[in-house]
Amino acid sequence: MKRFLVWVLGLPVAIVLVVFAIANRQFVTVSLDPLSPQDPWIALRLPLWSLLYIGIFIGLLTGWGAAWINQHHWRKEARRSRHELERTRVREEERERAERRNQLTPLDG
Repeated sequence: MKRFLVWVLGLPVAIVLVVFAIANRQFVTVSLDPLSPQDPWIALRLPLWSLLYIGIFIGLLTGWGAAWINQHHWRKEARRSRHELERTRVREEERERAERRNQLTPLDG
């Protein structure tokens, strides 16, 4: 079902992006200097479609980074739980070993 939804939603988006890229092949100048728009310090000549794709890519990276930072608490809690579980497992194994030794020790009497 999930794969079906990915295709149903992803395919139209992919088609729209390809059509947009084909329709907007002309180059545009992107100025990164707000103080001097006529003679910019940094300017890029890019196809319009690549500007859109770069914006989407930067937005994805920013979103993934923000989600990763916001999940710090959960990763920390999972790490703490794993360590606690490992400590409990080791203590249980030591207790079982001690019980086996006590059962194997002959009683003097």
